[in-house]
Order: sequence, then C-alpha cells, then structure tokens
Amino acid sequence: MAAPPTRRPILFLLGLVLILAALPVGWFVFLREPPAPPPPPPPPPVARPVEKKPVQLEVGELTGTVEVRHGGGSWEPARPGVALHPSDAVRTLEGGSVVLLGNESVEVHLEPSTEVSVEELTDSLSRILLGNGMATAMVRPGQRHTFEVRAAGSDAVARTGAGTFTMSNNGAGTVAVGTREGEVTLLGQGKVVIVRAGQQSVIRPGQVPTEPAPVPGSLLLKVDWPAERERRKRELVVTGRTDPGSRVAVEGVFLTPDAEGRFTRKVVLQEGRNTVSVRAVGVGGARQEEKHDVVVDTTPPAMRPDTQDIWKSAKGGSP
Repeated sequence: MAAPPTRRPILFLLGLVLILAALPVGWFVFLREPPAPPPPPPPPPVARPVEKKPVQLEVGELTGTVEVRHGGGSWEPARPGVALHPSDAVRTLEGGSVVLLGNESVEVHLEPSTEVSVEELTDSLSRILLGNGMATAMVRPGQRHTFEVRAAGSDAVARTGAGTFTMSNNGAGTVAVGTREGEVTLLGQGKVVIVRAGQQSVIRPGQVPTEPAPVPGSLLLKVDWPAERERRKRELVVTGRTDPGSRVAVEGVFLTPDAEGRFTRKVVLQEGRNTVSVRAVGVGGARQEEKHDVVVDTTPPAMRPDTQDIWKSAKGGSP
C-alpha cells in the first residue's frame, strides 16, 4: 500500500504564488516613484486700496456780484464751474451770494459781503478761512470727511464730519456758530464746546466760547430811529444794537456789528417819503426786521411878506 503524499509541495506552491503576487504590490509601494504633489492653490487676490481723491472745490450757482482770486492774483468775476485750489479766495459783494461745491461731500453757501479763502483740500480734510461775513457749510454723512472753518482775526475753529452749521465773523474777533443738523466742535482760547443741532455759541475777542444755548426764536433788534419824521437833509445815520454774532442789513447792505452787537450806517435818502428797513440775521436762522418812514423836504421855506418888505427897503425898493 503506497504512502499518502505530503503537504510540503502544496505549501511550497502556495508560498510561491503569494511571493509572486506580492512582487507587483511591493514594487508599487516601495520602488515606484511617488506622484508629483498637486500644485499649490493660487494666492487669494490682493484687494488694492481704493485711492481717495482730494475734495475738488468749485464755484456753483451764484447771484449778484461774486469775485474770485487765484493765488496772489487780482480779483476777477467768478463763473460757475471755476475750480478752487488752496490759496484761492472768493468774495461776494453787496447783494451777491454763491454756493461752493465740494464733490458729493461738502456744500458751502456764502452770504452777501462775505469773503473766504481756501487753505487745504485733501481726501479727509477740507479747510477754509472765513475772513468776514457769514457762511453756511453742509457736510453730508457717510463720507468720512472733516470740514473745518477758521475765523480770521480769531483763533476760533469750527469742524464737523457730518452736519450743517453757520459761522459769522466780524473780522475783529467776534465769531458765532449755530448748528442746524448734526453737531459741531467749536474751539477758541483753548476751550472746546460741542454745538449740537438747534444750538449756538458766541466767541468774543479774547474770550472762550459761550456754553451752547438754544437758538432763540427771535433776535434782539433795537434801532435808534430819529424822533422827527420830517428831515431837511437827505442823509440819515442809522444806529442800533442786535445780538452779538448776528449780521445786520441796512437798506439791503450787510454789515457786521461789533462785539456788543452795536452797528452804525449812513443812509442816503430821496426827496419825499422813504421807508428805511433794518434786518438782523442770526447764525441759527432767526431773523428780525424793523422799518421806519422818513419824509425828506429840502425845499427852502418861503420868505414871509414882512421879511420881503424889509429886504426891498434895504435895496431901495423894488425896481
């Protein structure tokens, strides 16, 4: 009887098969070059900062006589669209007014008999100097722009980043600021006050700003009218008083009162009946007006009969 076959050949063959099967796997795992790594993702796009342009100030709508001066040149008639740069100036004469436009950020209204000069125009700050008169600045919100008004003859400075305010300057140290919208920072003599909507503050020569107070509904306007209604002269000196920081128009001609609100102006009258008007305007928008009738008669009085007889006798009688 033959002996049964051993299991060695079977195990040998099975091991050989496993070795042969493992060769491709070993080559793939150990000998094959690894695949190239994927390329790195592109860097995120760098957002370029938006270049801000400085405010461009130009002459807008105007009425009456308005003049502009470029640098140290001479005054010349202003025209809508004329660009203004630092060191330029604008002035309104009697009866004139103008609007200065600064991109979409700033709008400045100049009242009659007002002069301003441009000091600085950047993307974040615009600054003008109010030589005399009254100007209203409107700075629109959301522009991240500061508008500043300095007063000539004083260290007063008013600035806002969003708001509407009016500044008056008599050129001799009396400055007033009234805010209509937003709030305004007012500096003077080292003191800072915040003038909010519906408030006003006054700076007198050498003094700090007054504490902000509500804008009055009416202004003080006291005119010293002459007692007599009839005059032999065509000239009339109009004197009076109003609230400090206000402006006064006598017969349509604006003048700025002194630190106490006193004003004086000579008016030339016509023969016959005249109506003289005096109007006061405050930085808060309040207005007050007074009128007075005056009759001018420059005709010399007729000589009385007895006076004529004496004159004839002195001449030897009538011819």
